[in-house]
Amino acid sequence: MIVAELETRTYTTQQMMDVRIHSITYSAEGVLLFELRAPDGGSLEPFEPGAHIDVRMPGGLSRSYSLLNDCREQHRYVIGVQRDAKSRGGSAWMHESARVGAQLSITSPKNNFPLYEDAEHSVFIARGIGITPLWCMIQCLESLGRNWDLHYSARSQQAAALLDAIANEQWADRVHFNFDDQSRGKYMDLKQINAFAPKNAHFYCCGPAPMLKAYEEVCANIDPARVHLEHFGATDTPAVEGGYVVHLARSGRSIEVSKGQTILEALQLAGLDVPSSCQQGVCGVCETTVLQGIPDHRDLVLTDDEKKQNNTMMICCSGSLTSDLTLDI
Repeated sequence: MIVAELETRTYTTQQMMDVRIHSITYSAEGVLLFELRAPDGGSLEPFEPGAHIDVRMPGGLSRSYSLLNDCREQHRYVIGVQRDAKSRGGSAWMHESARVGAQLSITSPKNNFPLYEDAEHSVFIARGIGITPLWCMIQCLESLGRNWDLHYSARSQQAAALLDAIANEQWADRVHFNFDDQSRGKYMDLKQINAFAPKNAHFYCCGPAPMLKAYEEVCANIDPARVHLEHFGATDTPAVEGGYVVHLARSGRSIEVSKGQTILEALQLAGLDVPSSCQQGVCGVCETTVLQGIPDHRDLVLTDDEKKQNNTMMICCSGSLTSDLTLDI
């Protein structure tokens, strides 16, 4: 997740690294690009197209942002931050308080939105800041000589992040723009995009919930293995029905999850420090192995097949369909 900001109340013990803000660049209305480098100028951990990092902020908050630069680069991470009018601290802090030269603490890159590099053709569909993970993917496919095309919509040209890089004349037949203020309210025709896509193409979509819902409906008859998307935030309410017990196999403790609580909240109240970030089932940081019991999956990380296997769950939002649930904690 993870293009828009994701809120968390606590920040737990994950593998962290320090980076320095090397530059801040204006990209579009309300969008700034932050280039992050190692304080000693050395190499950063490698990442794959579609990966994101969590940025730790004052007050114990963290936000997840997609890495948008070429994954072959090892000296920097670049993220795009859109100023959210409803921000509860994340994007507002990045836009108003973050400064060049300041040091930030971030997580290692994690990828819940992988690119299938060997696909015969890749179709990218983005809205607004949703372009960031897709731009990283496009750069990767270009370096491999793979076929792709992009359909990118925004409120206006002025609101389209990365437009200068994407509006490249050599890609005129591969990049298709749709700006609200020029199209008289006509949005991207997802059905047409689907109909004219090459056979066996892989589809990638990132943007706001209404577009993702329409995208899923259009792709309903396509092999799910070729349909990929990333949400800005949760689309389902967290499981807070409670009334079950979580057994922790490694620590030997049993924690009762009461009504109104998520598993994560119950564990935190019991004094356990477990990895978490978005608390919306989007980022995948809290993914936990299930040893016994049946989870009530509410996340957007696992595929339908993975949910049926019940091998793991996101404890920030998912609950239990059984009276007892045993986790590898």
